[in-house]
Amino acid sequence: MDIENFNYNLPDNLIAQKPIEKRDEARLMVLNKEKKTIEHKHFYNIVDYLQKGDVLVLNDTKVLPARLIGEKKETKAVIEVLLLKNIEGDVWECLTKPAKRIKEGTIVTFGDNLLKAECIKVLDQGIRHFKFSYEGIFYEVLDKLGTMPLPPYIHEKLADKSRYQTVYAKEMGSAAAPTAGLHFTEDTLKTLTAKGIEIVYVTLHVGLGTFRPVEVSNIKEHKMHTEFYSMSKDAADILNKAKAEKRRIISVGTTSTRVLETVITEHQKFIETSGWTNIFIYPGYEFKAVDSLITNFHLPKSTLIMLVSALAGREFILKAYNVAVQEKYRFFSFGDAMFIY
Repeated sequence: MDIENFNYNLPDNLIAQKPIEKRDEARLMVLNKEKKTIEHKHFYNIVDYLQKGDVLVLNDTKVLPARLIGEKKETKAVIEVLLLKNIEGDVWECLTKPAKRIKEGTIVTFGDNLLKAECIKVLDQGIRHFKFSYEGIFYEVLDKLGTMPLPPYIHEKLADKSRYQTVYAKEMGSAAAPTAGLHFTEDTLKTLTAKGIEIVYVTLHVGLGTFRPVEVSNIKEHKMHTEFYSMSKDAADILNKAKAEKRRIISVGTTSTRVLETVITEHQKFIETSGWTNIFIYPGYEFKAVDSLITNFHLPKSTLIMLVSALAGREFILKAYNVAVQEKYRFFSFGDAMFIY
């Protein structure tokens, strides 16, 4: 399956550089995957498309202020370190630049020695394992010294770092936000609950692999990145009951989708579990868990546009994306939303 089948032309000026002022005033493109219809709404209209008995699945991961600027202890050279995932204890897998300056044993200091990192393992593509040392609580130190690791296509500084978190973010550990959830407000969630929609939370810590381009022409040869996920017993029980009663499961974001499809593929039902997933969903995949999806507009030739193409059909998705370009929707992390049902 050729990577070019998932390409589309996107003018740079449609890539959203900052969040819209009010989260739920983003535009919402509504796609009916059976009738192949396209409607243009706003995100606050989502409550009109969800009905009593639906189960809405949100990813409650919280983004780490994971971008650190420090200096090499011996030479004072400026070093950027981006935390990707926790290996164990105070050991983290990080992306570094310039990576060639970082060898085993290299020490990088941050914030007048408030935080120190020693490289204990060298891997490819600028990846290093660092052991951190500090006084107090690591996440508090990180909150003081780190900044939000915005995607590479966002060039403006984020004035309010809470805008790169969902309002329900809870479980610290992501290198990037589950951006489909950025549109929800506390009021929207209350309205949905009052309408009889059940809301459940799963966790998937988003890695930077989300932004890595697919570098093979045949997508079946692409090696998918792995991300940590977990599902609670409460969430599993609600989801199993919904499945048994043939009620809709609506996933918010490709990250929640990957959790749901991973668990049901591996266990044939929802269970309390956690682990690492590298599930790769592209056309031909048969969805076992998810009926409908709330998502953003994704990069050309990305694994994310492949996932939505698997759900709604590649030709229909590309048609919708071309309509979105014509209608000047805002794209990517801080952009507008799409509801596929």
